Amino acid sequence: MGRDSGTTRYAVVLVTASSRQEAEAIAQNLVASQLAACVNLMPVHSVYTWQGKVNSEEEWQLIIKTDLAHFPALEAKIRELHSYEVPEIIALPILAGSPPYLQWISDNVRNYL
Repeated sequence: MGRDSGTTRYAVVLVTASSRQEAEAIAQNLVASQLAACVNLMPVHSVYTWQGKVNSEEEWQLIIKTDLAHFPALEAKIRELHSYEVPEIIALPILAGSPPYLQWISDNVRNYL
């Protein structure tokens, strides 16, 4: 796969969680089930509207590296594990990347659908 192959096979998926423990549980499950090659966790401060009210909360951001072919299963697993009624689950396609890194993603997610 070339650096500018024009494909959007891989993605970074963004998810926020209410606590480090929840974020860690989601990350561990996604990697163990081979729906993600890697998940980075970091604390974030979010300002958002929920049910007509502006909220300001400490959350944990998950940055999930995966193959877009697995997005439906990844989304379903996150919804199953997540405490939020409407969790953030946003896939951003990787338009270009280091070929060895993209291959590493491929090697570490399910190779079957």
